[in-house]
Amino acid sequence: MFRRTMIMAAGLAVFATFSLAACSSNTPSSSGSGSDSKPTLVIGSQAYYSSDIIAEVYAQGLENAGYTVDRQFDIGQREVYLPEIQSGGIDVFPEYTGPLLQYWQPDATVTLDADVYSALQAAVPDGLRVLNEAPATDQDSYVVTQDFANKWGLTTIDDLSKVTDPMTMGANAEAQTRPNGPDGLLKTYGVSVGFTPIQDGGGPLTVKALQDNQIQLAIIYTSDPSIAADNLVTLTDDKGLFLSSHVVPLVSDKVDDTAAGILNKIDALLTPDALIAMNARSVNDQVPASTIAHDWLADNNLN
Repeated sequence: MFRRTMIMAAGLAVFATFSLAACSSNTPSSSGSGSDSKPTLVIGSQAYYSSDIIAEVYAQGLENAGYTVDRQFDIGQREVYLPEIQSGGIDVFPEYTGPLLQYWQPDATVTLDADVYSALQAAVPDGLRVLNEAPATDQDSYVVTQDFANKWGLTTIDDLSKVTDPMTMGANAEAQTRPNGPDGLLKTYGVSVGFTPIQDGGGPLTVKALQDNQIQLAIIYTSDPSIAADNLVTLTDDKGLFLSSHVVPLVSDKVDDTAAGILNKIDALLTPDALIAMNARSVNDQVPASTIAHDWLADNNLN
């Protein structure tokens, strides 16, 4: 019994020595280069091709400056990815000023660009911040077919009050409870519509539903090339239902000043026409987001 106890004690001593050595070898040295290395940044995007493109531009721009990037794209809609951002799981995310403000302040009344951006800066939770907004916009908008607009004489959202036939709005399921969904349309313009969820972010399924008259009104982003390609009509928001919506990076505290400067430089060059052109390459020519981003960065001397 004594011999068995001694053998067990010796074994535990050897194991403890080995464990301490292993822990010691895996502990970073405080004097090493790790303290000067750039952080690995997780970049996310919505499940939407335009968001993928902008996220890829951000990712490649940061990689060109020596940052390591972990891409977490196509996460879903705001209700899904924002909790993940707020929990620290994502460091950089291309967002849109107005809709992001409405997520944190559903009753926000500001609509103009400068006012929306200022209110958003104040609304961002601790641990996050928004960088400089881009000139590019990707505004939610109500869209109808040209035939429907001609039939009822529609140019503005207010004109929808002329329509006497039942109308159905089509958009992502989340839009049903968002401020610019059916409830917002009724509250702001006094127009009542039904709702059909179409889970493609205003993409081809939504456009086809419009063209087939399965829906009469759709929420489609203003930078979507299908509006021009499919002869659709964007109704003017004459009462400010849709908040100003500029592209803006939402970032965590892991984004240092150098990385923030790179993202701000990118956004300064991201114009409305540039975003529409990149979106068109994705939708019409099926060019991958990585290629679109690389070409845009090269055209703007950012790679």
